[in-house]
Amino acid sequence: MQLRFAIIGLMAALGWAQPPETKVLPTVWVIGDSTANVSDSTHKGWGDPFADYFDPAKVNVINRARAGRSSRTFVTEGLWDKVRDELKAGDFVLIQFGHNDGSAPDKDRARGDLPGIGEESGKFTLPNGKDEVVYTFGHYLRTFINDSKAKGATPILLSTTVRNIWRDGQVERGPGQFGKWDADVARAENVPFLDVTNAIADRYQKLGEEKVKTLFPGDHTHTSVEGADLNASLVVATLKTLPGQPLAPYFSEKGKAVAAYRPAMRENFPANPRLPSLFLIGDSTVRNGRGDGAGGQWGWGEPLVDLFDTSKINVVNRAIGGLSSRTYLTGGAWDRVLPLLKPGDFVIMQFGHNDDAPPNDASRARGTLHGVGEESTEIDNLLTGKHETVHTYGWYLKKFIADAKAKGATPIVCSLIPRKTWKDGKIVRSSETYQKWAREVAESEKVGFIDLNERIATRYDALGPEKVEPLFGDPHTHTSRAGAELNAAVVVEGLKALKDDPLEGFFAAKGK
Repeated sequence: MQLRFAIIGLMAALGWAQPPETKVLPTVWVIGDSTANVSDSTHKGWGDPFADYFDPAKVNVINRARAGRSSRTFVTEGLWDKVRDELKAGDFVLIQFGHNDGSAPDKDRARGDLPGIGEESGKFTLPNGKDEVVYTFGHYLRTFINDSKAKGATPILLSTTVRNIWRDGQVERGPGQFGKWDADVARAENVPFLDVTNAIADRYQKLGEEKVKTLFPGDHTHTSVEGADLNASLVVATLKTLPGQPLAPYFSEKGKAVAAYRPAMRENFPANPRLPSLFLIGDSTVRNGRGDGAGGQWGWGEPLVDLFDTSKINVVNRAIGGLSSRTYLTGGAWDRVLPLLKPGDFVIMQFGHNDDAPPNDASRARGTLHGVGEESTEIDNLLTGKHETVHTYGWYLKKFIADAKAKGATPIVCSLIPRKTWKDGKIVRSSETYQKWAREVAESEKVGFIDLNERIATRYDALGPEKVEPLFGDPHTHTSRAGAELNAAVVVEGLKALKDDPLEGFFAAKGK
């Protein structure tokens, strides 16, 4: 210390400026594969232009992604150890893998991991003759998360970038189930998740297939310089959706100019058109918002996917919040499902929550007539300005059933899930209205019927008000994730109770 003061004194005597105190800045680290870090004459990863969106006087941005790596090999090759050793409190770690994780664990480059997010493992002999215990994709993500937290850094999971692969005018939204596993791990570990896949895919859809082709010179995975910068901007756009926007203080002027990502309303498509598909149609109690748990509210159609073996059947959730059986038809949603139906498919329908609204008002005009008969009324729709014939609730269900049958698909009717409304210690049923009418339609049309209203209400009765309370994400209608998972399990229970169990053989081990 005395020596330091002596040096400073000598510098002052000679008129030299004192060296500035070194300011330790937080660092944003990027780890991943070649979609984040590749550089040749035609390709670029998003992790390089990403630094331009931050103010270097306030934060460091270091791209440690490495081409060809999976989450597994980023760990086993010691690349993560080098990052972890440099981490400090206040840093951020952006974690994006998946493009290389689906390959064989013990063939070729031996970089694949086991599917899923559990703690399963397997011992493999690699091409170099060495043995290695290989874990799941989720296991390696938790390694990054836990190590980052231990250093006081904030881990953030990102779903994969989007490949230039199109089908029927729709761009592929991520390879395999890695995006879902990212989201599941993030939720379980209580860390942020960025839906980069859908942010990029939404932008590609707007640009169109021909324009997007110019962003991928040479292959369908790696972007040009322009494509890399576009993806970097969309990562920033998703960062701006995080609660509290923790990276907002560090953006450069270029970063500040990026608008927060606003997801487009997306319609799911069968992942594998060669497989049979189970289509879900309904309202927000089946698919809330964009199926992402916005506001802590989930429809049962999202966790239902986990109860089916997706190597044998597609589960396609086409429910749309705010719609009734009538507006699902008149708004064109059903017309967009019909072309996708083929013999051997299934359609589960659940409506009722929005059918009891006024048939004609200037805000939504979505109500149906009560009952299941052929009654109708003529209106000049105050919302659309068009003349319309409004039918009964049952008429619309019969329309969906007839159309599905004509396509060779199997329709299944569900009564609406119950609201969290208690009376005399029990959940109030809809036994005199939509529950009853849904049953009557199913019986008259000779199709399967699942009385979700009664089945779920019975479960709630047994649990009691205190345990039912956390199953809801709002006062009485929309469920939390836990509530949606319970309801999905009840749907499967109801499917298995149907005559001949039409979906037997399609359930995952979790759903059996």
